[in-house]
Amino acid sequence: MYQQEEIKPYQASGEKGEQVEQMFDKIAPTYDKLNHRLSWNIDKVWRKKAVGQLAPYSPKRLLDIATGTGDFAIQLAQTLNPDEVVGADLSEGMMEVGREKVSSAGLSDIIRFEREDCMHLSFDDNSFDAVTAAFGIRNFANLELGLREMCRVLRHGGHLSVVELTHPVHFPIKQLFWLYSHTILPVYGKLVSKDNIAYRYLTATIEAFPQGEKMVEILKKTGFSEARFRRLTFGICTMYFATK
Repeated sequence: MYQQEEIKPYQASGEKGEQVEQMFDKIAPTYDKLNHRLSWNIDKVWRKKAVGQLAPYSPKRLLDIATGTGDFAIQLAQTLNPDEVVGADLSEGMMEVGREKVSSAGLSDIIRFEREDCMHLSFDDNSFDAVTAAFGIRNFANLELGLREMCRVLRHGGHLSVVELTHPVHFPIKQLFWLYSHTILPVYGKLVSKDNIAYRYLTATIEAFPQGEKMVEILKKTGFSEARFRRLTFGICTMYFATK
């Protein structure tokens, strides 16, 4: 078991997945505003780079895991011109926001949302040309199981593109990020979202999540090959790319 799997939003009895769903349903109305403000809109640049990893392969059918409000799914559709993007998530509250954004962007014929448990996806083997995830896999209740499912539904030769928040490892960014994530982020998150727990939970999972070389080893262990990573913005974010 990896450390972040033991961290639950409300630290009460019950399944982690249920608590994550409850938390994201609660913060869904303010999630986009907070996400962009707290990252100074750099999250949009990170997603763009993650989409760029897939551009040379022109995938036509994509699955966006932990899609949330659909920002990554929308960027995939607008940049890669695929036939279909399926956004999968536990939180109907988040996806409802996403459906409105997709409709406004005129992409309802390309993007659809499905409520899915990422530990037990309902899709057939070898169903997608590419699988993506942005800032979501650290919420998995079982990281290896979730990654194996992502690998299972990916066709042979298909690609995985993941971008995830990580903690910097070098001075002084490491210390500055710790100060920011333990003071400004949870306080501002609480004020805007009205949730006392959510942004402290998110900080805890960032710090506990395996990153860099360790994450590459996990990707290879769960069925991927040619896995690699690249740290972005002084290590605040890490981008992963792998092939089935």
